[in-house]
Amino acid sequence: MASTTTKSWFWTGFWHGVPFVLVAGPFGTLFGVLATETGLNLVETMVFTTTVFAGAAQFTALQLMQEHTPTFVVLASALAVNLRVAMYSASLTPYLGAAPLWQRVIAAYFTVDQSYACSVAMYESQPDMSVPERMAYFMGVVTPLAPMWYLFTYIGAVLGSRISDSFAIDFALPIAFLAMIAPMLRTPAHIVAALVACVTAILAAGLPYNLGLIVSGVVAMMAGAQTELMIERRKARE
Repeated sequence: MASTTTKSWFWTGFWHGVPFVLVAGPFGTLFGVLATETGLNLVETMVFTTTVFAGAAQFTALQLMQEHTPTFVVLASALAVNLRVAMYSASLTPYLGAAPLWQRVIAAYFTVDQSYACSVAMYESQPDMSVPERMAYFMGVVTPLAPMWYLFTYIGAVLGSRISDSFAIDFALPIAFLAMIAPMLRTPAHIVAALVACVTAILAAGLPYNLGLIVSGVVAMMAGAQTELMIERRKARE
C-alpha cells in the first residue's frame, strides 16, 4: 500500500513539474548559445551545466567570464546568486531531513527554484505526507525538468548563433522567476525582502563585476529578517 501511495505522489510531482519544461527549454537553449559564444566548447558547456545545475548562477558566471572578471569574483558572485538554495535547503530539512543520506544527497543536487516552490507548497498543504512520499513528490517534480535542461543546453551549444534573435529566448529567465516568485510573496517579510532587493539592485547596478547582485541579496535578506523580527515582537506585545 505504501509503495503504491509513494508511486502516486511521484506522478503527482511529475505532472506538476511538466509545465516548467516550457521554461527549461528556452532557458537551457539560451545557456548553451551563450556558453559557446563565451568560448566554451561542447564538452565544457555540458560539464558546466550538469555539475552546477543552477541556471541563474550559470548565467551570472558566464556574463562575468565574458568580461574577463577575476576568477574569485566569478565564484563569489555565482555563490551569492545561489545563496537562496541554502535557504531552500534549510526550509526543506524539516520535511526531508529524516530521509536516507543518499536520498538527501540527490535531493540537494536537484534543489532548484521549481522543485523547492512546488514541494514546499505541497508539503504545507499536505502535512500528513510521510518522508518517502515527500521525497517521491520532490523527485517527481525534477524528473521532467533535469533531462530537458541537459537536452536543450546541448541543442543550444550545437546550434549556437544559428538561432535567430527573433525567437527572444532570453525572455525565459525573467518570466520563469516572476512565475515562481509572485505566488511565494505571502508574508510582509517576503514582500519587504523582494522590494528591497529590487531597489538595491537598481541603485547598485553601477558596481563593477555585477557586485550589485551580492549587495542587493545581502541587504534584502537583512531587511526580510528584520521585518520578521518586528512582526514577532509586535505579536509578543499583543
